Amino acid sequence: MSNLKKTASAIALGAAMSLSAAASATAADSSDPIVIPIHNWSSQIVMSHAVGQIFESMGNSVEFVTTDSQAVYESVRLGDVALELEVWEGAFGKSFREALEKGGLHDAGDHDAVTREDWWYPMWTKEACPGLPDWKALNDCAALFKTAESGDKGRYLDGPVDWLKHGKERVEALDMNFVVVNAGSAAALWAEIGAAEKDKRPVVVFNWTPNFAEAVWPGEFVEFPAWEDGCDKDPAKGPNPNALYDCGNPAKGYLKKAAWDGMKDKWPKAYCVLTKLSFTNPQIAEMAKIVDVDEEEAEDAAGIWLAANEGVWKPWVDACAGDA
Repeated sequence: MSNLKKTASAIALGAAMSLSAAASATAADSSDPIVIPIHNWSSQIVMSHAVGQIFESMGNSVEFVTTDSQAVYESVRLGDVALELEVWEGAFGKSFREALEKGGLHDAGDHDAVTREDWWYPMWTKEACPGLPDWKALNDCAALFKTAESGDKGRYLDGPVDWLKHGKERVEALDMNFVVVNAGSAAALWAEIGAAEKDKRPVVVFNWTPNFAEAVWPGEFVEFPAWEDGCDKDPAKGPNPNALYDCGNPAKGYLKKAAWDGMKDKWPKAYCVLTKLSFTNPQIAEMAKIVDVDEEEAEDAAGIWLAANEGVWKPWVDACAGDA
């Protein structure tokens, strides 16, 4: 085992010991496992393991299941999973709202973090296309982004298909000279930026905040026509009266938690912690960094983060220790 892995294991062990100490103050809920969904981006995976370890410290059993990031709201609504820890307004707000209307799940509160998710470029791209961040300037510079894959048009690397970012619809609605290609994973987006950095090749990709990338690669979001509530379902809400998705995503989106309606009765103490927990932009970025930069496994990364941030999470546990 490398020294780095030994150090990480020691830190994780320390976190486990600290978590065990918290357990003495908190009685267990139902003996049935709390099922927590896992998706395909680092912060959500690490956060899910961190919260799972907190629940385990309280005497609960936890299981993790890999779940589609859109379909998960139906799973929460039906009680197949107990909660969702990262409801991003731009990417998942529509699926979340549709599930709310059906009933069976509810809004369990916001994180302190403010989100943004949209087309993004590293600052060396702006040097080649100085009219940025305006989307019209980007379109005028489309030739800078041509690849063998995109032919005569520029290439935009969107998020994975299941994130439903509607890049293709936006290109059509705004008549942009771009081809939209979906990345297979968040890691593929980072690889694209890293490869472009070597020769300062202009690149435009889907990105979001909070995540570690903003510290590694300073950049900016493309400024599209301002978001209007309903521009994803009412053509009259954007500049193109004949199309949807002709606006940008919210510049300051929410990051919510969702819970199955039955969670508060089946696991009242864990539910109490869920409603109290709230992460900030820097905290979420740090969780992702431990995996994406430090190359730790998600479960170990959760332990590392918990060990370094006991003052953040332990008050949530202590506050819920007497709740029934």
